[in-house]
Amino acid sequence: QVQVVESGGGSVQTGGSLRLSCAASGGTTYAMAWFRQAPGKEREFVAAINWNSDSTKYADSVKGRFTISRDNAKKSVYLQMNSLKPEDTAVYYCAADITLRWAPPTEADSYEYWGQGTQVTVSS
Repeated sequence: QVQVVESGGGSVQTGGSLRLSCAASGGTTYAMAWFRQAPGKEREFVAAINWNSDSTKYADSVKGRFTISRDNAKKSVYLQMNSLKPEDTAVYYCAADITLRWAPPTEADSYEYWGQGTQVTVSS
């Protein structure tokens, strides 16, 4: 039983930055990830990180702009988002995987616990 809570969303102009935070509690988590979903679109992978932070994955659309990190003492994961674009506008979800895997998965179905989402809006 794991609870996941995101925070840090908001509204920013094109080129601006935001940092999202996600806190997990209630059990052991291995990989953690961020996904996002825009209106009328399917949920898509953004970034993932494994338990010891020695492996990260990013969607091509955010490489070089977003950075995922984690603090295991706080059971938290972060997403630093720079150079934001209007197409980054979406609800961002934090996800936790309680299954030990070789690499952090990029498929939503691999994550068992999800946060409620936090809105990110980028305007021009």
